[in-house]
Amino acid sequence: MKIFRSAQIREIDSYTIINEPVESIDLMERAAIAVTLWIKENIQINKKIIVFAGPGNNGGDGLAIARQLIKFDYNTSCFILKASGKLSPDCQINLDRIKELKNAEITEIKSVSDLPLINSDEVIIDALFGTGLTRPLDGLAKDVVKHINNSNAGVISVDMPSGLFGENNSDNNFESVIRANYTLSFQFPKLSFIFPENEDFVGKWIVLPIGLHPGIIEKTETPFCYLENDFIKTRTRQRNKFSHKGAFGHVFLVSGSYGKMGAAVLAAKACLKTGSGLVTVHIPKSGYTIMQTALPEAMVSIDPSDSFFTEFFVNLKYSAIGIGPGIGIKPDTFRAFKKLLNEYRKPMVIDADALNIISENKELLKIIPENSILTPHPKEFERLTETWANDYERLQKQIQFAVNNKLIVVLKGANTSIACPEGTCYFNSTGNPGMATAGSGDVLTGIILSLLGQGYEPKLAAIIGVYIHGLAGDIACEKTGDEALIASDIIENLGNAFLKLKNKV
Repeated sequence: MKIFRSAQIREIDSYTIINEPVESIDLMERAAIAVTLWIKENIQINKKIIVFAGPGNNGGDGLAIARQLIKFDYNTSCFILKASGKLSPDCQINLDRIKELKNAEITEIKSVSDLPLINSDEVIIDALFGTGLTRPLDGLAKDVVKHINNSNAGVISVDMPSGLFGENNSDNNFESVIRANYTLSFQFPKLSFIFPENEDFVGKWIVLPIGLHPGIIEKTETPFCYLENDFIKTRTRQRNKFSHKGAFGHVFLVSGSYGKMGAAVLAAKACLKTGSGLVTVHIPKSGYTIMQTALPEAMVSIDPSDSFFTEFFVNLKYSAIGIGPGIGIKPDTFRAFKKLLNEYRKPMVIDADALNIISENKELLKIIPENSILTPHPKEFERLTETWANDYERLQKQIQFAVNNKLIVVLKGANTSIACPEGTCYFNSTGNPGMATAGSGDVLTGIILSLLGQGYEPKLAAIIGVYIHGLAGDIACEKTGDEALIASDIIENLGNAFLKLKNKV
């Protein structure tokens, strides 16, 4: 699913109106119906609903929703904020329409004294301001937002939490932003929904299709996409009957050190469970018994050191190499890693301690093979670059880092983002808070390495790997809940994730 900037969404709306063709007021009615049907399915009819409508088209949406809810016998009242003294044409039409209903309750907000008392068991529909804002709310609008936020009532925002900007909120005043429980977004998510710092304002967001013109959606370019099942399914290969293990890659994983062999076991097992034909793990001597016992399916390459990675004796014909989980950052490990980077010129998967070595030796960035996949968590990425003021700035740094260094950067977290060398960025739709657990990142490294070794192009290996990792975590979470989920549960559900992706379960 494409993610567009606010200005692009307005252009898509306009194109739809001209080329469907459809009157703007009828497109507004269509959007309102989508929200009303969602409310009918999710909000009990005995709930009191208060609609706050602004002066623009977002307010017009709200008034249309209110009219429809009244016709469905919801106890609904409307409060209209005329910030500039007048309404947009479509908002005015919907105000006139709702006034035709005999039982419509409509109040104009001229001062804070016009604001209603709101009980915590009531439901607020926030339709004050949509995606057109360019500056923080102030004055009476700010007072209305504060009144809603202080009510403790459930809040449903229409298209956008009022006061939030569609992309960059660096200069916003978050005291002037609605804190929604649900945001019902028309046709597409907004970029600002993806950022952790906006979670308290957006709540859970749901995309409601409203029939915008598919031609202009396809034609309009954007660097941002939100991953969906069908996109991943159509890019995942099917195995043929006469395949053999040699057809699915032989990957080489440098992982583990004394006291951190669990990272090597998790990453290697994830490789195998994702479909690698052969996996060789390079480990210190002290890890030999652990690896052979915990994962007999894996082969091992033994380092001369008892405790950590110090030397590189690898066949350059391996289909893919991954390095980092649990290797430590000793000087000998740095030298061995540098030798690996100089001698192996195909894309690699680089994670964890390998990233920490790079962050302390930035000159290594110049010798990392192009299209290699880096998988940092936010703190590791900060060490690779520099700190940021907000999540939007972090995204810009991530994309620029990927472009400048010709690398794929998988920044882990909720809605894990995959920035690519051509400047595109994909956001993941799978995963849950239970995956914030030790070893989860090692599992992701193994999954991506396996796909890379099977011959997927690096970008696709990262995208599919992130999605499958999250999907396996979601399936595991259904069984264990958030708190009890551990990294091994993700591995054990990789098979179920692939089956679900193929609609076989």
